[in-house]
Amino acid sequence: MKKIIALLTAAAFSTAAFAQSTWKVDKAHSKLTFTITHMAVSDVDGSFKDFDATVTASKPDFSDAKFELVAKTASVNTDNDQRDNHLKTAEFFDAANKPTLTFVSTGVTPNGVNHYKLTGNLTLGGVTKPATFDLWYRGTYANPQSKSEDAGFQITGAIKRSDYKFGSKYSSPILGDEVTIKANGEFIKAK
Repeated sequence: MKKIIALLTAAAFSTAAFAQSTWKVDKAHSKLTFTITHMAVSDVDGSFKDFDATVTASKPDFSDAKFELVAKTASVNTDNDQRDNHLKTAEFFDAANKPTLTFVSTGVTPNGVNHYKLTGNLTLGGVTKPATFDLWYRGTYANPQSKSEDAGFQITGAIKRSDYKFGSKYSSPILGDEVTIKANGEFIKAK
């Protein structure tokens, strides 16, 4: 009987140690950006000012993590009001009718120490396509100010705007087809 109790206790501690946890984005220490080439000679950078993201994982190295992101398309910012207003129109984000872009991961594959390939479905302008990004788990620390456990991630990669019929009236010499995406984020473990 003592052996059974010991096994059950060990199993309970093991399950508790690797119980699924949820991490919410710390918006003050996170940024979602993109870069696209203009007229084949310069790059234009932009970001989304209003977004939310969640990570769930049961393993401490986040090798089973699931990422979910929602960004408000009306929050697009390229530091140019005229361009931002154009990007919000039906020619691009169509923010009035398609107010969000989303990413929901479907898998994480190891690609080196603390590096992974992150696959998922990206929805932009009402079009959903599979996308793959590089994921770097940068570590976890005990935040002395918030008394929370925080984790850091960087996600990088590229998509083709033509796959999403995004700005389709603009040819690639005018506006590059490849859009580079970079997300740096700190996430706070939910209590």
